[in-house]
Amino acid sequence: MKISGTGSALPKQVVTNDMLSQFLDTSDEWIKTRTGVSSRFVISDEKLEDLAAEAAEKALKDAGIKAEDLDFIICSNVVNEYITPQLSCIIQGAIGATCPCIDINCACAGFIHAVEMAEAFYQAGKVRNVLIVCAEEPTRMTDWSDRRTCVLFGDGAGAAVLTPGDNIKSVKLSASSATEKLWQYRTLQPTPYITKDEMDVPLQMMGQDVFKFAVTAASKDITRALNDSQIAASDVDYYLLHQANIRIINAIQNYLEQPADKFPTNVENHGNSSSSCCPILLDECNRKGMFKKGDKIAMSAFGAGFVSGALVMEW
Repeated sequence: MKISGTGSALPKQVVTNDMLSQFLDTSDEWIKTRTGVSSRFVISDEKLEDLAAEAAEKALKDAGIKAEDLDFIICSNVVNEYITPQLSCIIQGAIGATCPCIDINCACAGFIHAVEMAEAFYQAGKVRNVLIVCAEEPTRMTDWSDRRTCVLFGDGAGAAVLTPGDNIKSVKLSASSATEKLWQYRTLQPTPYITKDEMDVPLQMMGQDVFKFAVTAASKDITRALNDSQIAASDVDYYLLHQANIRIINAIQNYLEQPADKFPTNVENHGNSSSSCCPILLDECNRKGMFKKGDKIAMSAFGAGFVSGALVMEW
């Protein structure tokens, strides 16, 4: 398949580091030095499903196809206000599509997993046009009194339309169970029979462990995908990486021994928006006119689980 269109949508509320320092024991320097983040977009009065539909409609317009032409919708989402129905069904109705749809929760690596699913369905002859939407609000998962986590995240939605082609050269996925390193619990509705202890716990992160996994997994996944595609690291025009932390991005860049100008970033004004990071960055680069036909692009993401993935494609 090939990516024929991209789109993204962001909340209107921009929260700077200086704004966070008004109620947290932190500072702009402290946050930027450790994460690279200066500001982030945070949901206020918006609904995540509306941002998702907006991103989807922009991607459809960019691809030049209509919602009724879609054969499948894949929505990557970790958490939203709906337990049911699935977010993809809400998006389907909002954009006027009639095709089957599915939600996946692959944490921050959701876009890479969704591309692999779309490509597999295409190779099986089941689909031609697939819409991928990654819609996330991780700011609703964190403890806003914990300066270690809440400063990292932002909200948003990114989308891509995949159509027939052979531009997806390789996708590599991996997983390594380490649930105690990055997790969140929430209580469910009570019953008269529940006797076990339950608790609500906001997002918990073992920062150093996540950092080590991210650098190692992303470097290996990208290398495997490049080897499978028979493309040298030096031949890749752009590396679009999960925007979790600028230090992680720099470490992967150093491992690959590639120049910094091949690694566009938006972590500085978005923060980590979970699985929507990759498609939002892809859309921003696309709309800046950075890509030309035939450019080789590598993408990589990692998240709770731990799960990770990388893909190599031509534009």
